[in-house]
Amino acid sequence: MKYRRHDLHGILVVDKPVGCSSMDVVRRVRFAAGHCKTGHAGTLDPLASGVLICCLGKATKAVDLLMGQTKVYETTVDLSALTNTDDAEGERQPVDVAEPPTAAQVREALDRLTGDIQQTPPAYSAIKIDGQRAYKLARKGDNVDIPARTVRIDRIALRRYGWPTLELTVTCGKGTYIRSLARQIGGLLNTGGHLTALRRTAIGHYTIDRATPLDAVPEPLMPEHLTPAPALPERP
Repeated sequence: MKYRRHDLHGILVVDKPVGCSSMDVVRRVRFAAGHCKTGHAGTLDPLASGVLICCLGKATKAVDLLMGQTKVYETTVDLSALTNTDDAEGERQPVDVAEPPTAAQVREALDRLTGDIQQTPPAYSAIKIDGQRAYKLARKGDNVDIPARTVRIDRIALRRYGWPTLELTVTCGKGTYIRSLARQIGGLLNTGGHLTALRRTAIGHYTIDRATPLDAVPEPLMPEHLTPAPALPERP
């Protein structure tokens, strides 16, 4: 039995691979869904992988609700250098570190970055400045002045440390930039700090073990492939 595109309402949790944009994933899902209205809840950079929630049909109304849920990331940080993009895609700027920080010093820095903290988003980000995306201004060589803002870091777990590499699991709230967090860690340790790997493993209770690899998204996408969107809070 053929489906009609307006019958598709729900979410599909996709495991986004490295190398494509979040909108590339949305376009792939939209095509599989017969060009049904499709959006996503939380951008991942091309160099990042993991959980990307695609919302279809009426479920697009739940995007803001889903974006506000707690997120979990696994990340690798290189403390030996900075980059202009705060990740491995940018120009590497080595930092001379006379004595690498100890594991105890690293843990102290991570503790200082837990809770409600001030964070300046990367210059190469999609934040708008006077109506223009910051990354477009940065690519033109314009000075990008992004004000700091408050974000919530619930927990930073140190999985492994061997100079200059840190492997972390970060649990955080909406609007947190893990690239900025890498830079902040380096700032507290008087070292460099940029991401070399990033994988989102959860948004709320939508976890990576429930995600469909992008190359395994069914075509055509059918109602039974989707999960119901969470209920929206009632308006007062």
